[in-house]
Amino acid sequence: MARRENKSEPRGQVYFEHITIGRSVKVSAVHVETGTEVSITGPSNTSQTELERIALQKLIRALTLKQDSGR
Repeated sequence: MARRENKSEPRGQVYFEHITIGRSVKVSAVHVETGTEVSITGPSNTSQTELERIALQKLIRALTLKQDSGR
């Protein structure tokens, strides 16, 4: 399956990890190339797709800040 190039997405692979804690879910997103990791927490009744979308947006922001600071 071909993936559309989107400049708002990081290049390379991103891994997601979901951990249920009571009625919440912690979602971690890791950019494989840089090792940058972010996490969010949301209600367990929120769709996996929505939680991953939010975590990905946070990861993109973290990568942008890292790139802008020259690290």
